[in-house]
Amino acid sequence: MKFRSEIEIPEIRVKIGCQSPVIMLGSCFTKNIGSYLEQHLFKVSVNPFGVIYNPFSIRNAIEALMHKQNYTAGDLDRHNELWFSFDHYTKFSDPDQQEALRKINDSFTRAKSLFAESDRMILTFGTAYIYTLKANGRIVNNCHKIPAREFDRRKLTTHEITVAYADLVEKLLTWRPGIKLLFTVSPVRHLKDGFIENQRSKSTLLLAIDDLVKAFPDSCSYFPSYEIMMDDLRDYRFYADDLVHPNELGMNYISELFRDHCLDDQARLVTRKIDPLISALNHRPAHTHTEAYRKFRAATEAKARKLKNDFPFLQWSKIDYLL
Repeated sequence: MKFRSEIEIPEIRVKIGCQSPVIMLGSCFTKNIGSYLEQHLFKVSVNPFGVIYNPFSIRNAIEALMHKQNYTAGDLDRHNELWFSFDHYTKFSDPDQQEALRKINDSFTRAKSLFAESDRMILTFGTAYIYTLKANGRIVNNCHKIPAREFDRRKLTTHEITVAYADLVEKLLTWRPGIKLLFTVSPVRHLKDGFIENQRSKSTLLLAIDDLVKAFPDSCSYFPSYEIMMDDLRDYRFYADDLVHPNELGMNYISELFRDHCLDDQARLVTRKIDPLISALNHRPAHTHTEAYRKFRAATEAKARKLKNDFPFLQWSKIDYLL
């Protein structure tokens, strides 16, 4: 007897390897999947501009990585005593202009370096709504608490997204012929838009991605994180206290499906081999001065050294303290 409708995920042609750098851009759900890859020592750049919700701001971020050298004081604006960039999330804002630029460029430089050698991108769309400055029509990533009267808000059409991304994919394929993009739609509902408008927004994103996957079947694929959350994990025990975001249990389930369907054979093997080490690293001992803990620590370090010898291409610098 089945007690829930388990989703059947079609073949995903874009596979993620553990030796190729991955650029990840999009909504806060990007961080969830990115954390899984980072934890398993993949070489990834996760939201170097901060959280980005709409497709056009994600496109702008990619074009910045392709063409921009760095950010300058002329790229910043100021409001409520904070310097900020309309391309970036609020975590980059700072009362000191030079400190804001330092945070922005530190993240941007690392991402641009990784982008130069990457042939995989994971893009997560959150909403089809965009905000544009009335003063100049510029699409912003974040409004930075500037009064709403300064912006126009509207929902992108499926056609607009499809056309913009078809052009972007063509540019990316010219830049790097083997590049592949994995799209997903965030399962986090934007309920400030209301239930009905949230569904219309998500539907717009889903239809646009479907058009892109059909237009570029060898370069674009779709991972159904939204459908997994809405139709498979259709129970509030998989949600955080806000009843909107997936909780740890829900994210672990989605991450397992991501691993099984989006990683290549070697990457799946590596994640399974690394899992026991991750469990050991997450262990929180009550007493660190006991002989039992010293043995546990020695065994964990030996396990890490063996795995490093087996998989030297992983990002072992993240846990150098064990080696």
